[in-house]
Amino acid sequence: MSDDDTAAQYFRARFVPEAGRAGTWRVICRHLARYVPETARVLDLGAGYCSFINAVRAGEKHALDANPGFVEFAAPGVHTHVGRCHSLLAFPAAHFDVVFASNLLEHLAGNELAETICEVRRVLRPGGRFVLMQPNFRYCVREYFDDYTHQTVFTHVSLADLLRAHDFEIEAVVPRFLPLSFKSRLPAWSWLVELYLRLPWRPFAKQMLVVGRARR
Repeated sequence: MSDDDTAAQYFRARFVPEAGRAGTWRVICRHLARYVPETARVLDLGAGYCSFINAVRAGEKHALDANPGFVEFAAPGVHTHVGRCHSLLAFPAAHFDVVFASNLLEHLAGNELAETICEVRRVLRPGGRFVLMQPNFRYCVREYFDDYTHQTVFTHVSLADLLRAHDFEIEAVVPRFLPLSFKSRLPAWSWLVELYLRLPWRPFAKQMLVVGRARR
């Protein structure tokens, strides 16, 4: 079975269209706007349904995923690329202002993980940001391996250290950012998501947000 077939099977098994997903991501992107300038060149790794890249305001938008079927979800103006996140040869060095990934790095291990971080570092301009959202093992021990493709454990401490080891400065660490999935307790109504993200303490939050900046 090819890598493309494996990615497509995972996509069908784990990703189901959810009512309110687009509205939820518009709110999340407004919350993340402090890290993503409206003129930025942005790359979304493991783009899936393209929820982030469709919603974010940016000057140039690119989305990459291993599943060829993801391209049908991209909005007009989003440049789509079918490929693996550890090989970003389609992109020149220092091209992007922001690389974003949601629920990606925990699926990688060994050389593939290291190569992905190195490739992100290569395609980011000096001072560019690597914005990461993903499960925080510290708060989701019981559910973490319900996803059969999870390979590597991360907490907000270990993920930040991983970025530091690859020449990133840490700009932000939010240990409890969002619930584990959109199938959990995060409400589908956009105004409630907005309210949730304003809370100083977020109940049921098991995903973290870590932002690193490429050293100049």
